[in-house]
Amino acid sequence: MASTAQSTSSTLPKGVAPLRAGTGSSFLWRRLHSLTGIVPVGLFLLEHFISNAEAANGAAAYNAQVRFLTGLPFRLGLEIFGIFIPLAFHALYGVYIWWRGENNVIDYPWTGNWYYTVQRYTGILVFAYVTYHLWYMRFSGVHLTVHSDAAFWKVQNELAHPLALAIYVVGIVAASWHFGYGLFLFAPSGAS
Repeated sequence: MASTAQSTSSTLPKGVAPLRAGTGSSFLWRRLHSLTGIVPVGLFLLEHFISNAEAANGAAAYNAQVRFLTGLPFRLGLEIFGIFIPLAFHALYGVYIWWRGENNVIDYPWTGNWYYTVQRYTGILVFAYVTYHLWYMRFSGVHLTVHSDAAFWKVQNELAHPLALAIYVVGIVAASWHFGYGLFLFAPSGAS
């Protein structure tokens, strides 16, 4: 009788191993994803809000702010290791999470499930927006690292186009939601 029970139990699938906080590589990668979204990327978003607020003080104030930022010591190292690499990791791993996730808001229409879905789709929108913004502001036309006096003009010229303005509005709203909800998700799990 015992031999029958042993042979049956060895052929049955064992199921999914239980999730344990702090075990496995997925937990580490997701924590690193959250951390890169808060610290370098989130702080860079806040810096953008502060710097762009200088535009309310006129072209000279905005250009001076851009001159200050482009004149920071070790600017290239800060950009590569403090912005571009964390941003690339956060974006690419976020796309991986989005790709593997299942959208089930129809089956489970709870508020938290909708927030999760909006978080994922705003991430995709922000990825597209940041790519566009980075291309236009950093790598095309007048280079602001060399000509900071043209910063206000470049932004004003870009936002004069209705389609570009709409892209910026959608991108900034999506980035704000994504960052805000990311803070909300990070706060409880960061305390444990």
